[in-house]
Amino acid sequence: MNGYFQVNLISLIEQIGEDKTQEILTDFSCPMNIDVEEFLKDKAVLFAQQQISATHLIFTSYKNSTVLVGYYTLAPKIIAVNRRCLSKRLQKRIAKFAQFDQELKRYHLVATLIGQLGKNFKNNYNNLITGDELLLMACQKIKRIQMELGGKIVYLECEDKPVLTEFYERNGFVTFGQRRLDSDEVDKFEGGYLIQMLKYL
Repeated sequence: MNGYFQVNLISLIEQIGEDKTQEILTDFSCPMNIDVEEFLKDKAVLFAQQQISATHLIFTSYKNSTVLVGYYTLAPKIIAVNRRCLSKRLQKRIAKFAQFDQELKRYHLVATLIGQLGKNFKNNYNNLITGDELLLMACQKIKRIQMELGGKIVYLECEDKPVLTEFYERNGFVTFGQRRLDSDEVDKFEGGYLIQMLKYL
């Protein structure tokens, strides 16, 4: 996408070292979602080094400087999707990549999780990129990965808030379930669950 460039977190560490990389991450602020901010500052490096997930940083030029405007994190996961939650068309599409449990009436499949997606509100850098652009970058990256490995499904989890669910629906995601919060998530999110949404790329 014009005007932005992406850097894999591991590649950045290899280029400039972990300490300098951590300095860049420390400059990230996301008061709208403290989990997004804490993950990048406290977990992203370790998760990337252990290959639990891959974080991609988005930079752009601003006032003769290169600034971090956002990031997203991807990870492979196995999900279960109830058939009744999907349209007939989507059922046919997903069936190509899934195993169907006849007893439970649900599909089991490997999908790419967009685990984190956030803009940097430090110095109003969030105004340099839209949420739609950031999500599109994540989906485009997944499509390129899936061209090598196969697959067509991406999914994510978000709080049950209209501003979030409507944003993802506008970008082609559909709701397929809910996940109860883990014990370490209770203080980070409102309500006791997260909405699960998927998209066929």
